[in-house]
Amino acid sequence: MYSVRHITRFRYSSPITESVMEVRMQPRRDDAQHCLSFELTTAPTTRITASRDYLGNIVHHFDVLRPHSELTITAQALVTTTAVPPTAALDASAWAELDALVDEGDYVEMLIPSQFVRSTPLLRAFAQELEITRRDDPLSLLREISERMHAALTYMPQSTRVDSPIDVALQQRQGVCQDYTHIMLALVRDLGIPCRYVSGYLYHRRDDTSSSAPDATHAWIEALLPQLGWVGFDPTNNLLAGDRHIRVAIGRDYADVPPTRGVFKGQADTELGVAVQVRLADEQTVDDELLLVMKPLSPPRHDGEQPEQQQQCRNK
Repeated sequence: MYSVRHITRFRYSSPITESVMEVRMQPRRDDAQHCLSFELTTAPTTRITASRDYLGNIVHHFDVLRPHSELTITAQALVTTTAVPPTAALDASAWAELDALVDEGDYVEMLIPSQFVRSTPLLRAFAQELEITRRDDPLSLLREISERMHAALTYMPQSTRVDSPIDVALQQRQGVCQDYTHIMLALVRDLGIPCRYVSGYLYHRRDDTSSSAPDATHAWIEALLPQLGWVGFDPTNNLLAGDRHIRVAIGRDYADVPPTRGVFKGQADTELGVAVQVRLADEQTVDDELLLVMKPLSPPRHDGEQPEQQQQCRNK
């Protein structure tokens, strides 16, 4: 069982009169994952409502109507996940099965270009460099893409922005998990495989890294495969998504699933601080204020829109 704490803090250079926000932080429920409890609180306090978007993600909404110079959103969840058995092998006939599955189903949105996922000359050159063409079987090829991306790109926090197109990471050959995910989505969609962006969290075991810094949100892809359904691939860490991956929201790309999105009324610059802690339920917690101090704030914004959280969980 995992305990997830996700703290978001907006600071304003002068008091603002209203904040309108939507939040996607509640873990999804499916056969392999159960959200046992979820609590969302704000300071200043306000009434929070919830709905589901067209992809089944839970979206919370609130409006802070009184003047405030700071807004803190705290999400806490208890989640259980089930270990995924080793994925069965596919053979070459799976390509024909996949094409038939696509013809029979409604997967267009997960195949066509989207805001952050589209083919570019740099992407096509990268695909050629990695020798990405239909061969063997879809599962083996996806594993190979993840492995080759992991070798070709360097994970580097703060190397891109939340709204960076894939060409930025491709040109500098480095990025964060959001970039890895967008690039792999573009490569895989060009092969005619429906795939989607997954926003969530990754539990880091103590022996995965020597860093003691807090986690951030994470991102990976899920691809539709015949006989197997939606299978998760984490190119940042070259892993099949498993019981350490906690799924929160799915979409065409990041634009569909930001943890927070909102606007405010007032003349003020705004900064963003984020802290995420994913731990086993019986592990000791870390002080919230320490988490927020340890996580860098985003550059100020001046346009009345709340800055968004880039998904840049450190690699394993």
